[in-house]
Amino acid sequence: MNLTFDFCLKVGELLLSSGAGAADVTATMRALARHLGLRSADVDITFTNLEMAYQESPDMVPVFATRQVKQRAIDYEDLTRVDHLVRAVLRDDVDLKDARSELARIISTGHGRHRWAVTAGLAVMAAGVAVQLGGAGPVVVLAALAATVIDRLQLVMGRRRVPVFYQQIAGAGVASLLAVCVAVPFDLEVSTAITANIIVLLAGLGFMGALQDALTGFYITAGARITEVILSTAGIIAGVSGGISVARACGLHLPEIVPAAVDLSSVSRALFGAAVGAAAFAYVSYGPLRSLLPIAVIAALAEGVTLGFPDEFAGTWAVAAAAFFVGLVSYWVSGRLRVPPLVIVVPAVVPLLPGLSIYRGLTLLTGRGDEGTSPGLLAMFTAASIAVALASGVILGEYVAQPLHRGTRRLESRLAGPRLVGPINPTIGRRSRRQRARREARRAAESAMVD
Repeated sequence: MNLTFDFCLKVGELLLSSGAGAADVTATMRALARHLGLRSADVDITFTNLEMAYQESPDMVPVFATRQVKQRAIDYEDLTRVDHLVRAVLRDDVDLKDARSELARIISTGHGRHRWAVTAGLAVMAAGVAVQLGGAGPVVVLAALAATVIDRLQLVMGRRRVPVFYQQIAGAGVASLLAVCVAVPFDLEVSTAITANIIVLLAGLGFMGALQDALTGFYITAGARITEVILSTAGIIAGVSGGISVARACGLHLPEIVPAAVDLSSVSRALFGAAVGAAAFAYVSYGPLRSLLPIAVIAALAEGVTLGFPDEFAGTWAVAAAAFFVGLVSYWVSGRLRVPPLVIVVPAVVPLLPGLSIYRGLTLLTGRGDEGTSPGLLAMFTAASIAVALASGVILGEYVAQPLHRGTRRLESRLAGPRLVGPINPTIGRRSRRQRARREARRAAESAMVD
């Protein structure tokens, strides 16, 4: 029993720290416990704390264990490996002892990608987003350079255990100040570079898991995650507004980004930039290499959905429709690639993040005094609504895709919500138990024949 508790809690810790929602983690831990013999185990998750309890019968003392998540970082390589391990356990391909050994290897093994490769990936991501926004060649290079500086700075601050809030302020401030320093001598329009790096900083936030927790009933965990996202976003806003204020003090006017006229050239640039940005973020998050091309294609199609909407529905509704498309398609694609849907979903929606609305709101709030307060606040509210639309649209797509794939909607009521991580089929444990019983009976018969 203790080994089962330890295995389930370690699996839950790794899933939760990699960005999985509390509902997915809870369902996965319960499926493992049930399959390993603890049929009525209770699992409770509250942001950084995982608890598991089991009482074999009313006259026996209940067993209780807890584990805390000490580090949170997006890691799709470990997430995929653990997802495969969980499925192998539920299929009886490995026993508990071998599963514990494999989990220990997953936790202790480092990444195959050098840390500088991750930095280069962030630079490519920023460059792709700058291309998507219509930036010229020098601006694209500036965006990539700023992303490189931001990553190395945040890496140093992280090793010194500086809170994420201050890391976000420093990163956003560096992006803004670097843009100001380059814009003065070279006369560049650097608003696109700043916006691209805002999106780079927003991409690592767990807003998808936060809203998923809220929609699936884990309100305490959702509240804590939303607070974390808001605090990190506030750090980005503080850093960018500080850089813009410095630019104003130096007499440099940073204009708003004016969307280019929609033509074949601009659309093709936007689709290409979205594809590059999404694939680069998946690479930065240690996603499997086989998933990069499908993620790029899905991101480009999602960007095409937003561009194809009429002006009356542009903005939040267009982003929600694109996110719904991502959620709908990613479920099918993830099954073909043998990765959790979360690995496809999060990178694919990165190009749709509201960096443009945040930058526009900040320029209005800091540049026009009282006259810009209302438009600036409206732009910031638009950014928040786009973030909600992204997460809710993706989750709605998963709600629709999973029952369609199974051929019936009745099974959906057995799940806590749309599954972005973990085994989808709730009957896999029962089939595995029957297979295990037949295997044990066959082994017993073979032993009897030998005797």
